[in-house]
Amino acid sequence: MLAIKLKSVGKKHQRSFRLVVGEKRSRLKGELIEDLGWYNPHTNKFEIKNDRVVYWLGVGASPTKTVGEVLKKAKIDAKGRK
Repeated sequence: MLAIKLKSVGKKHQRSFRLVVGEKRSRLKGELIEDLGWYNPHTNKFEIKNDRVVYWLGVGASPTKTVGEVLKKAKIDAKGRK
């Protein structure tokens, strides 16, 4: 089963995250299918490839809880609609 999840990057206490698609139970250091954008929780800024997120949601990938909140900020429905 595929999931859209956050992969942490950056130094300690200065983390930012990449939105990635991968197997739900795989490790984040492992193989990823696609990189969908980034999110910085310190500044609440993000950049997301909306068309690719809608595609992966349409195919059946499920977002994690935190990714779901970021998608709400980006005004993308969890069912793959803008």
